[in-house]
Amino acid sequence: MPDYETFEHDVLVIGAGGAGLRAAIEASAAGVRVGLVCKSLLGKAHTVMAEGGIAAALANVDERDNWKVHFADTMRGGQYVNQWRMAELHAKEAPDRVRELEAWGAVFDRTKDGRILQRHFGGHKYPRLAHVGDRTGLEMIRTLQDYGVHQGIDVYMEHTILCLLKDGDRVIGAFGYERERGRFKIFRAKAVVLATGGIGRAYKITSNSWEYTGDGHALAYDAGTELTDMEFVQFHPTGMVWPPGVMGILVTEGVRGDGGILTNKRANVSCSMRSRKIIARRPPTTQKKAGVTAKVTKTRDVHPSC
Repeated sequence: MPDYETFEHDVLVIGAGGAGLRAAIEASAAGVRVGLVCKSLLGKAHTVMAEGGIAAALANVDERDNWKVHFADTMRGGQYVNQWRMAELHAKEAPDRVRELEAWGAVFDRTKDGRILQRHFGGHKYPRLAHVGDRTGLEMIRTLQDYGVHQGIDVYMEHTILCLLKDGDRVIGAFGYERERGRFKIFRAKAVVLATGGIGRAYKITSNSWEYTGDGHALAYDAGTELTDMEFVQFHPTGMVWPPGVMGILVTEGVRGDGGILTNKRANVSCSMRSRKIIARRPPTTQKKAGVTAKVTKTRDVHPSC
């Protein structure tokens, strides 16, 4: 076997978006040696493209909001086929995660009395999205990156993982290469975390960055993992399709939250504050022939539960 450069870690995290960075920070806090592998430069993950905000029942704008309402909204948005336990944990823990980002340096938009501002969003009963203008994902990555680099995490930028290494039924590391020089490398680890993002680049038109090629799905499948719920691909309902130079650019959901009204070519108004899944399932004849347009009004006149 060729003598490849080898690195040893207790935990290897593949992917350096919001999930990967947070996993690496948590593992490092437990006192173990952590390696973080990313296909591009650190801080360039697709998380930076998230514009709208972070859903968390902080109740800063509407005191009626709480985790139970958030949980109910999440289950309803998923047509009740969600993994309810995951939805419950998300609803309960989201406020603490937002406060954690704030403690680590994230600069959220503020209410007049200095609390984190929250905006309306599709599928949410109350204003719930903590945000930083229209660049929430960028602020999230900046905060996690700045905090994480001081935790002793070894970062391997511009590396692509080709396969997971196994000893019997146990994963013991990963094999990949350095993109700039093409040199193969071995990463040995007691535990491997896959946080590689989605599969957006499987589609002709997508707002996803070039990294979103389903690497993690393939790595897990080749290693013998059973993949579940593969049909659950979320489509964002509003994006640019013309002219060709802007095709694939996202139109933030915050447009609808701030009063944008979706109409078809006949000026028929759709229910703009429904969840992404509902809006994205509008009849194809409406979307493909004329596209979906958003007219921003000065007042928010679309009821969030319509």
